[in-house]
Amino acid sequence: MTDGVDSTNGRTVRRRTVLTTALGAVPVAVAGGSGGAGAAAAAPVGDRTAVEGLTVEHRTDPLGVDADRPRFGWRTASSARGRRQTAYRILVASSPGRLARGQADVWDSGRVTSAESVAIRYDGEDLRPSTRYHWTVRVWDENGRALPGTPIAHFETGLLSTDGVTGWDGARWITMAGKAPNSEGAPLLRTETALRPGRVRDARLYISALGVYDAYINGRRVQVPQGKETTLELLTPGWTNYDARIDYFSYDVTGLVAGERRITLAAVLGNGWFNSRVSDGSSYYSQDGDRLALKARLLIRYTDGSTQTVVTAPGDDWKATDSGPYRADDIYDGQTYDARREIPGWTTSGFDASDWPGTEEHDFTERFPDTRLVAYPGESARLMPEWDRGPESVTVHDEGFHESRPATLPVTLHPGETAVIDLGQNLVGVPRYTLRGPEGAQVAFKPGEMLNDTSEGADGPEGSVYRANLRTAKATSTYLLKGDPDGETHQDSLTFYGFRYVSVTTTDTVTLTEFTGRVATSAIRDIGTVTTDDADINQLISNVRWGQRGNYLWVPTDCPQRDERCGWTGDTQLFSAAGLYNADAVSFLSHFQESLIDSQRIYGADGAQFTWIAPGARYNQPIPASGWADCGVVVPWTVWQMSGDTTVIDRSWTAMTAYLDWIHARTGDTYAGQGAVFGDWLAFQDTSTQLMSDVYYGYSAHLMAGMAQATGRTEEARAYEELFAHVKRAFVTKYLVTEGGTLTLRSSLGEPPPTPGDSPRRTEDDSQTALLWALKLGFYDTEAQRRELVTLLADNIGNDEAYKAAHPDSTRVHYPANTLAVGFLGVNVLAPVLTDEGRADLAYELLHQDAMPSWLYSVKNGATTIWERWNSYSEEDGFGPVAMNSFNHYSYGAIMEWMYESVAGIARDPAHPGFKHFFLGPHLDPTGRITRVTGSHLSPYGEIVSAWTADDSELAYRATIPANSTATLRIPTTDPDTVREGRTPLSRVRGVEYLGFADGIASYRLPSGHYELTSSLD
Repeated sequence: MTDGVDSTNGRTVRRRTVLTTALGAVPVAVAGGSGGAGAAAAAPVGDRTAVEGLTVEHRTDPLGVDADRPRFGWRTASSARGRRQTAYRILVASSPGRLARGQADVWDSGRVTSAESVAIRYDGEDLRPSTRYHWTVRVWDENGRALPGTPIAHFETGLLSTDGVTGWDGARWITMAGKAPNSEGAPLLRTETALRPGRVRDARLYISALGVYDAYINGRRVQVPQGKETTLELLTPGWTNYDARIDYFSYDVTGLVAGERRITLAAVLGNGWFNSRVSDGSSYYSQDGDRLALKARLLIRYTDGSTQTVVTAPGDDWKATDSGPYRADDIYDGQTYDARREIPGWTTSGFDASDWPGTEEHDFTERFPDTRLVAYPGESARLMPEWDRGPESVTVHDEGFHESRPATLPVTLHPGETAVIDLGQNLVGVPRYTLRGPEGAQVAFKPGEMLNDTSEGADGPEGSVYRANLRTAKATSTYLLKGDPDGETHQDSLTFYGFRYVSVTTTDTVTLTEFTGRVATSAIRDIGTVTTDDADINQLISNVRWGQRGNYLWVPTDCPQRDERCGWTGDTQLFSAAGLYNADAVSFLSHFQESLIDSQRIYGADGAQFTWIAPGARYNQPIPASGWADCGVVVPWTVWQMSGDTTVIDRSWTAMTAYLDWIHARTGDTYAGQGAVFGDWLAFQDTSTQLMSDVYYGYSAHLMAGMAQATGRTEEARAYEELFAHVKRAFVTKYLVTEGGTLTLRSSLGEPPPTPGDSPRRTEDDSQTALLWALKLGFYDTEAQRRELVTLLADNIGNDEAYKAAHPDSTRVHYPANTLAVGFLGVNVLAPVLTDEGRADLAYELLHQDAMPSWLYSVKNGATTIWERWNSYSEEDGFGPVAMNSFNHYSYGAIMEWMYESVAGIARDPAHPGFKHFFLGPHLDPTGRITRVTGSHLSPYGEIVSAWTADDSELAYRATIPANSTATLRIPTTDPDTVREGRTPLSRVRGVEYLGFADGIASYRLPSGHYELTSSLD
């Protein structure tokens, strides 16, 4: 996605007191082709300047676009310094040939004087459904020269309807006739018909399911492009509030249809989220089970202009059976596949299905007539072969685990033996395995995240796979062999698992010849990296990325392994900035926001409060939950800030204002928050849940003011600024007290959050999280108070013997010096606030700390993903509380936002969303443990690079600022005259504006380009 914003939008705010949120993502792929339109002087070839990265709706050459006015975006790549766009012209045509001739028969924007290149709306005639459009953009640079060789891209519309009727050619929701809900066996559906005479020009499949589907055409599984290859999706069409919205997907299946005489369309249906207890409590969920259903339209177009469609319809044209090999499937419990029941050829033409039952219409439309059927707006969750993992070790244990032996594949297992496979990486996806053995042998693959040892909480012998933390989830892949002497290969497709380790047992002698952990994710494109010369920090960074990959699966889940796997909104909002720095996730989070809005209306208190979880699930309750509910405001803000696209604000505005109005209706002129049942969840020092609610009320009001200003809602902006001021005044009055010349932040005023599995605790004054939020939001009256708050925070973190002696009743006495004590609602503000307050030294001390609680504590204990608890496991105490203990829970990975912004030094400017202007500001590590850092992020305008190497005397710094953007560089130095490009002081370099020197930092305004600088540090 390529998103920027008008440089006049947004509010200029003090970094110390406000918003440090995140970025949007940009597809790396560049549209192919060449050509352009419009006559103009071309830029010199030597400039190596080109337009690239063309996107529509934040996607490269997307299929199935359902927007009436799609958003266009592009980037300018240039080796020339100071390159910027001054005008553009978008041309849309019915064929690439027309564009090459400069003939835009669909839309010609004309030359528009503007530097914008993000989210430019289509403004032509109404688009037609199921139609491919070709487009390009001509860009003029700062000298009025047209850039040469603009590529041609395309996009294709979907059905351009949401009623489930228009454009579907009579396709209906069909289900297997006579099949009782929850009866054994997944439905297999098929239809076969002759193709008309003539040559097929193209074919498109539009498809959805109540449940999940694997689709086949003429015996081949429908796949999606991934890089230069294709790959399988997992669990399409994903998870939404089925009582409000169901997604459908569009596929180019021309290659599966062309050249055939007959066409067979088939599908396997799984329960997915629709008919799994994960959805218990949702209005569509039935305790007795819901029948699964398929809806599809296959559109075939011939070169002579004629068309043919194949649609799902009740009756005998579609046949179904549940007697196939898919015996059981569940999101939590896994999948059972009986290869003896395979039905050869059932997905191909010529198969005799005359004895299969027919189909009947599902009653879903009658139950939920207002449910919308919409095109999925982003990339699907899919298997990513480049991230798959093979075994690092295989250990075979005898019965009772008394003896064990190392092994390599292939390995033969006997009844009573257990093979334990270690993939070396905690991941999310499905296992793929190849087996050889007798017919009827049953092999069970049981995944887990940890191995048992002899410590407290172990649920089995030492060396066995620990699974107690899965709670009621059975999470087992069960395979029954058909006895093929050449071997049998299988991977589940109707469920998913979170695992590093897998135990393998068998009822008969079986040889396991191959095993792969296949990775599935919706975060399919990395767009940011940070690397250092510290191995532990690099492992932490890797853990954050793998945690995001695993938990960004259709929705941003809290964990991928136990009987939960829900879209918890607190986790989502606090990690959203880090997530957008790492991966191309703008469409993903925008889609989740739509689910959150649906959940607000259906499940939220008074239809106004944003919910704890989206889509609706069994944990939802209409109870006030600040920090979680505020996701409905924080995510739109963050997506806008990182992408520069205000669309998500406009789409969310009514829901966001309803939420803020609801809080005010509850608390009135007290300007207190709604309440926060979870508060600073899993913190090691408890803060009043009401205080957390109050700060989030102010935070959301502040974000609303900024979003209102950016979208032209001037009156609303003033109203929310006034609301923020009232909340601040109420906070200061209630919580800040000076007695005997000593300032106290009364964060003990109220109840602590419940913490399952831990002993009851009590709230404390001057807690880390309370101090952090007061500083972040500017909730104080004077600079003297600010300085006192910083001192209180530093003393709390420092936690030396004097501090412990002065606070004998604090939980801090149990932990070492220089440790954090925050939970979910403090972790993403901790390092940024310390840095903004001039205490980057403390932020680095916390980063390097490996005593508990700390980020590196889990790294020291072997973690390859982020843990749910700071102490999910320890060698001293064993496994954490089994009631709630995940080893893949990305919330604490929010530290990556600071790693990008302060360690690498790539930070967004809230006044110029989308990195139209941004800050380059590396903070050197005062501990001296990190001396080399390289950071990069693919912004809406191109790749930003910030890299540095430091020793005691000199800093070497390298930066890249994309064309059509600018940056403010803040570089450490003892003397600004020593900041040089080559031998030239940077202040004298053409185009560079020197802004001043203070506190060891020289500041410069830089135009786009590449910079190699040195700076004296002594």
